[in-house]
Amino acid sequence: MERLPRGRHGLSPEFVALNQRQRLIDGLIQALYEEGYQRTTVSLIGQRASVSKSDFYKNFESKDDCFLAAYDTAIDRIRARVETACGESAGERWSDRVSNAIASLLNLFSAEPALAGIALVEGIRAGRGVYGRYQAALESFVEALREGAPTSPAGTAVPKATAEAVVGGVASMLGRRILVGEVEQLPQLFPEMLEFVLVAYVGAEEARRIVSAG
Repeated sequence: MERLPRGRHGLSPEFVALNQRQRLIDGLIQALYEEGYQRTTVSLIGQRASVSKSDFYKNFESKDDCFLAAYDTAIDRIRARVETACGESAGERWSDRVSNAIASLLNLFSAEPALAGIALVEGIRAGRGVYGRYQAALESFVEALREGAPTSPAGTAVPKATAEAVVGGVASMLGRRILVGEVEQLPQLFPEMLEFVLVAYVGAEEARRIVSAG
């Protein structure tokens, strides 16, 4: 979010406060990506956001408080991107919706590595309070995956536990690559990741056919 103009600008105090809060959230996300959680301080967040330390404490009680807000913001943005991708494929086959969602997710993370970092790396490191949020986020993507999904190749419903394992596997696969600095190469994982997601629902042969057909 852009910094407000200096001097008189005629903006309401509520707008200014909201702008500062969002800049602090963005500043923390960027600082985490550059420095890691332990080395990210309130002063560093303020520097990234161009917000004074006193104004930081008008918005957040502590770094941890800011982190929770930033984490929730990151997950909301990711979820919105996936929902938009699924919405754009409304009426198409379930596999097409999954394909569009995965491609959109990988492109988002590649373009915004700091967002990927807080969602899939720093969020897990930050402690039990955030880990509960992480699990809740995964659960929401489980439900999105199951919506409209076909039965298994055996003709039976795919268990929810399978969908949970698929979503968890995708998160783990992405997190490992983000951790080693390969975030910009994430779109290259698309064929492999799409096949991984599809196999449990359509079988290995059909999954490979769908991936090969592009």
